[in-house]
Amino acid sequence: MVESNINFSGLVRVFVYGTLKPGEINYQKYCADKVVRAERATTRGQLFALPLGYPAMTPGESLVQGYLLSFANSSILLELDELEDYQPQRQVSQNLYTRQEVEVFNLLGITLAWAWVYLMTPDRVSRIGGIRQSDGWWSSCGLSINQL
Repeated sequence: MVESNINFSGLVRVFVYGTLKPGEINYQKYCADKVVRAERATTRGQLFALPLGYPAMTPGESLVQGYLLSFANSSILLELDELEDYQPQRQVSQNLYTRQEVEVFNLLGITLAWAWVYLMTPDRVSRIGGIRQSDGWWSSCGLSINQL
């Protein structure tokens, strides 16, 4: 990651909790060569493992753990919108995920920034058969946060 001579106030920030996290399957393809900063972070919501092999987050008050990724180029949102099957002009029910801003915290609970996150509706998670991740952590290799 390159951090020199970067104005962090103009960055696009995205909270990721699934396949876009460092070490997961989509990080290399979508983020690795574009991210200027990645830091462990949390936000409020509920996290579910889906039988499709990736997670979903819904609104809620539990702690969801992931990473705050910062990008210098706003075009990253177009790429991530496509991956997450989100188009802002469609109705919520027509999107797989919706994109909205949430407050993101460091691991001590101190506010880091507001960032975009991709959320799924609770109804869709239920229809797909999502399994709640009570520790707020998802990993494709099945490790819990305590095993890392």
